[in-house]
Amino acid sequence: MIDKAREFAIRCHGEQQYGAFPYSVHLDQVAKYASQYGDTATVVAYLHDVVEDTDTTLDEIEMEFGSLVSKCVGILTDEPGQNRQERKRKTYEKMSKVSGELELALIVKAADRLANIRACTDHENNELLTMYESEHSIFRKAAYRSGLCEKLWQEMEALLDS
Repeated sequence: MIDKAREFAIRCHGEQQYGAFPYSVHLDQVAKYASQYGDTATVVAYLHDVVEDTDTTLDEIEMEFGSLVSKCVGILTDEPGQNRQERKRKTYEKMSKVSGELELALIVKAADRLANIRACTDHENNELLTMYESEHSIFRKAAYRSGLCEKLWQEMEALLDS
């Protein structure tokens, strides 16, 4: 299922780039961080941006990967809005209400944010890093759950503090 999700996501993202790199670089990094939380987390990691960034629908995700994966991808998909601030406000509000098995989406979101912050520090993208720093307290309030994926949060916060 992991290989199927990776191939599906890479096909959907097509020629999209993650900075100077093929989008698969980002997907592989998120999946690497999420993999310690199980195969389903890894599948969701590969698919986390397909609905937001491509023409792929949640129905397609559900048909190919099941209801839990589709619901998690739905949680991770930004809500519509006029600008980033509005989109994130709506999306974080949605994340703040997540509980139970759907908290798997929050693990993947932490893995995604860690991958983004790590990419900023590795490639000295200070502008983007500053944006993540400014959003962090609101993001944490919405997505953090005590004991859920502490290692990811600790690494993320160590990078932001350095």
